[in-house]
Amino acid sequence: MTVELMATAEHAPHREEFAALYAQVQQFYAHQMRILDADADADADAVEERWAATFTEDAVVELPLLPAPLRARAGLTHYARAAADRRRRAGSRLHHWVGMLDVRPRPDGTLHTRCSALAHATPPGATSKVLYVCVMEDVLVRTHGTWRTAHRRITRDDLA
Repeated sequence: MTVELMATAEHAPHREEFAALYAQVQQFYAHQMRILDADADADADAVEERWAATFTEDAVVELPLLPAPLRARAGLTHYARAAADRRRRAGSRLHHWVGMLDVRPRPDGTLHTRCSALAHATPPGATSKVLYVCVMEDVLVRTHGTWRTAHRRITRDDLA
């Protein structure tokens, strides 16, 4: 049996450019998740504000258990602070992993991405436990030379 791998029409013309773009997007997600996973002793307000700054000013984030999308950086900051407070009270360290990343450039310069995301917690002195298995779909835009999330939709496997 012979298997032939073919590039999609979207990615074929400029493979090196796409590879560089793909690496940028991976780095963006690594940076964004590391901010979320910051040390519990770090200045909580600064962490949540840095995380919110990885989104556009008018970003929209759809989360599975919220009745309405979060809108704008202020909503994101408030949500991130509340989640961090719950984590600190529980005493667990939270870590995120992003993989199986698919990046689709659009003619308007935005990127549509889709990836798997895992969130796992490690209580003091205990074994890590996977909390959520999610699919994360984003629209990324370039703002002032960096990628930012303009729209995010997260779906959880256990709620689908």
